[in-house]
Amino acid sequence: MINRLFLNAGLLIKFFFKHLKPQFFVGAFFHCQGRPILDQTRCHVIKVRKDLKTLLALASPLRSGDILAGIAARTEEERIRAQMELAEVPLKRFLNETVIPYEDDEVTRLILDGHDKSAFKKIRGFTVGELRDWLLTDEVDAQSLKILSPGLTPEMVAAVSKLMRLQDLVLVASKCSVITGFRNTIGLPGTFSVRLQPNHPTDNLKGIAASTFDGLCYGCGDAVIGINPATDNLESTTRLLHMLDSIINQYDIPTQSCVLTHVTSTMEAIKRGAPVDICFQSIAGTEKANKSFGITLDLLQEAYEATLSLQRGTVGNNVMYFETGQGSALSANAHHGVDQQTLEVRAYAVARKFNPLLVNTVVGFIGPEYLYDGKQIIRAGLEDHFCGKLLGLPMGVDICYTNHAETDQDDMDALLTLLGTAHCNFIMGIPGADDIMLNYQSTSFHDACYLRKLLNKKPAPEFEEWLEKIGIYDSTGTLLPLAKTNQFLALPDAFC
Repeated sequence: MINRLFLNAGLLIKFFFKHLKPQFFVGAFFHCQGRPILDQTRCHVIKVRKDLKTLLALASPLRSGDILAGIAARTEEERIRAQMELAEVPLKRFLNETVIPYEDDEVTRLILDGHDKSAFKKIRGFTVGELRDWLLTDEVDAQSLKILSPGLTPEMVAAVSKLMRLQDLVLVASKCSVITGFRNTIGLPGTFSVRLQPNHPTDNLKGIAASTFDGLCYGCGDAVIGINPATDNLESTTRLLHMLDSIINQYDIPTQSCVLTHVTSTMEAIKRGAPVDICFQSIAGTEKANKSFGITLDLLQEAYEATLSLQRGTVGNNVMYFETGQGSALSANAHHGVDQQTLEVRAYAVARKFNPLLVNTVVGFIGPEYLYDGKQIIRAGLEDHFCGKLLGLPMGVDICYTNHAETDQDDMDALLTLLGTAHCNFIMGIPGADDIMLNYQSTSFHDACYLRKLLNKKPAPEFEEWLEKIGIYDSTGTLLPLAKTNQFLALPDAFC
């Protein structure tokens, strides 16, 4: 027994010296100018102060995009050391040191100029690690997080997420409540909404209408009925907007429609009298990346005001829908050496300015060059949701992947279930989970039904009332069998 104890102790010491290095131990050797020196009284660790941009990149959990950019930690040991150093960074440092210079980037200017010092007051003495610990306490609830949100910068939020396990990301996000409205109310406690995504490879009206009615029969579509047009031109956009508007009006559906075209096309459609409910735009976390999308903050402001002026909402006036995704800035060569997750969270500062109805991180869509496998996609999806919610955004997640990624639908099921427990506002609903226009895998109408049943979640209340009225749900929220008289089974003449 004694020999075994000595053997085990020796193996432990060998492990610690090999993997954790000697400076962790009092009285152990540490290196100075390449020579081991024995200090019997204290452990002194000499640190080289890293700039925030470098530290955030090194502390980021492994993902292929950061490796592609050449900024990732070279080893897990280097990553852990960076996370330990990041935990000790005072939050006030993020207000004095930028990852992209203030004078070079309008997103940086937006972040710093819009920072709420009063909201920041409660945590201004915290380090990143102390913020993490405080967020996990029972003291923190939805109201305290709502008050805190304007005092947080994206870089602070990205930093704290890098110190969190998956369960931490889920727990804190589940405390956040972000409620928005247009023709229904999205994000209420106990609810879970779905964007109905009836895309078609040729924008065929009959095919889009069939997918729309199919999704409605599963209780999907309360977040928005949103089409990615195959042909992104004004004529096609206007035709799709009129079709969706006629469906909503004919069946008196308390929801909103959106054609996911560029804001300039949407603004032109508004000028021509098209029935625009929600204005869409993809956004990123740097001025240069947004310019690659053909947008600036001023242009987004113009689009926001134009859409708001229509006053088509009945229960709220949140009129913007934004989509984001880790790796977008890198793919545009507009990342400035900043890690992709921090840049993703900076995009949420852009979204926050315009009081959106929906913000959707299309987590695995860009491909394995940026998120290689299921493990990286799951982590990124939970990070994005946590960070967006903490910044006060109505976050949804397109739980998705491309067919050349090292992942499958089982990974997406795991992420779906985790996001449900984290109180994600909405997901996508796509026929068979297979988008036949965009050619990627996402979540199906059935997946939304599964999650609502598993977690006892309901659609938006106005939409749920309509589902009961139309005979899709019963009074307990259970899907009813399709009856022969179901009015969705026959396409109106206008769509044939």
